Amino acid sequence: MTSPDVQQLRQQILGSRRASNYWWATVTTVGATGFLLAGLSSYLQTELIPFASSTDLIFIPQGLAMGFYGVAGLLLSSYLWLMILWDVGSGYNEFDRKDGKARIFRWGFPGKNRKIEINCDLQDVQAVKVDVREGLNPKRVLYLRVKGRRDIPLTRVGQPLPLSELESQGATLARFLGVPLEGLS
Repeated sequence: MTSPDVQQLRQQILGSRRASNYWWATVTTVGATGFLLAGLSSYLQTELIPFASSTDLIFIPQGLAMGFYGVAGLLLSSYLWLMILWDVGSGYNEFDRKDGKARIFRWGFPGKNRKIEINCDLQDVQAVKVDVREGLNPKRVLYLRVKGRRDIPLTRVGQPLPLSELESQGATLARFLGVPLEGLS
């Protein structure tokens, strides 16, 4: 609940440093390493995995396929670990009534566009929009509807927020900005 005397609202956004990403990066690294070692063991005819008998594999095609899956898995796990290291998608939403500005900031991939920053005047904000789609691939997103621009997403990417939390965040923000909340029926 925001009171009228509060002049600034700041929401932290969780990026790639989620527990699920750490889990999948670890599982992929361990699995891919096992596949690669099994492929190498079949090629070298030396046991590189103490609890398995990979030397029984025939290098072509089994060992070669295991090695290929190992390399592919290690490339995928490297990507996941780099996403976690760079914390892609993290940032904040900041709304300042005193300055009359809204600032949306996110970290992207390294390069010249690593910092993603959107600034707009609060007087141009028309509404806070809630987009909820259920089903196989659920989508629950808050958008800032700004005059003369596309809708700006405000929530994290990936795991959808619980509906109650999404509604609460949307209502708090709409109340703070003094604009309507759209999309809830």
